[in-house]
Amino acid sequence: MSPTIPLLLLLALFATIFNPTSGEPVGVCYGMMGNNLPSKQDTIALFRQNNIRRVRLYDPNQEALNALKNTGIEVLVGVPNSDLRSLTNPSSAREWIRNNVLNHYPAVNFKYIAVGNEVVPSNGGGDVLPAMRNVYDALRGANLQDRIKVSTAIDMTLIGNSFPPSSGEFRGDVRWFIDPIIGFLTSTNSVLLANIYPYFSYIGNPRDIALSYALFTSPSVVVWDGSRGYQNLFDALLDVVYSAVERSGGGSLNVVVSESGWPSNGGTAATFDNAKAYYTNLAARVRENRGTPKKPGRGVETYLFAMFDENQKNPEIEKNFGVFLPNKQPKYWFSFGGVREEGRAVE
Repeated sequence: MSPTIPLLLLLALFATIFNPTSGEPVGVCYGMMGNNLPSKQDTIALFRQNNIRRVRLYDPNQEALNALKNTGIEVLVGVPNSDLRSLTNPSSAREWIRNNVLNHYPAVNFKYIAVGNEVVPSNGGGDVLPAMRNVYDALRGANLQDRIKVSTAIDMTLIGNSFPPSSGEFRGDVRWFIDPIIGFLTSTNSVLLANIYPYFSYIGNPRDIALSYALFTSPSVVVWDGSRGYQNLFDALLDVVYSAVERSGGGSLNVVVSESGWPSNGGTAATFDNAKAYYTNLAARVRENRGTPKKPGRGVETYLFAMFDENQKNPEIEKNFGVFLPNKQPKYWFSFGGVREEGRAVE
């Protein structure tokens, strides 16, 4: 055997051990509802120090955007729900894009614009698609419509049937809202943003949902859906969304998980150990880049919620989703790389 072969194998081993970052990068949502949080500059430096290469901003905070310049970090920036009505006016949408995107591009690496977050269809839902169209047209005016994708973020309350995953379907009373949005996203080659929380599914039905299934710690398949086996609830919920999207005419549409997290305090099963297990295993699962039972081989782009505990949020449980403490120390010692660390489920 050539002496170079063992050397190459050794180099490959070291690369695996010290650079476990293959697969899909793990993003983090940067919420700012706290009076004790680090500066925007320090926070973006913390992203870089921890090799977090994707960030979700809920509004175009100018300090944060300036801090993101020339970092290469991919940015999902939000249009707040309170701005949706104004963006149904095309000139207002052009102004919004000029002030919050063009003034920072290309130094800021914009990837998506989320036009609204978890909009309730009966409360402003009619503004979402017109605003999305106007934002898209404003980007097209700058020839950026293929570089920066326009979407909106939904939550699981829009789902009617959720079991088994292959039967996933949007509620009949929201189809007027979601079906045209899915048509628009498909026609513009965009993605659907979905906030997916196994935590809330678990606490809503602890009798039928095992904690280990919600925390990625089940040792074997828990749910069979025909030939598809589900070992964790996250995959099942994501495939519910994919099935619902297909039934609404978006079979080719990709789904990006724009929020997912587990609280460490303030409610049922909200413990440090459970949250550590969830975030650790979710980050590892994203890095595996293996898709879901319904969509094998398709990477699952995911944003952990959230960067910090935010002490100005309510109710109490909403204050405890941070993966870092306000003093910039990690709440959990887990890697943003692709190596799975075992977590312990605690009732």
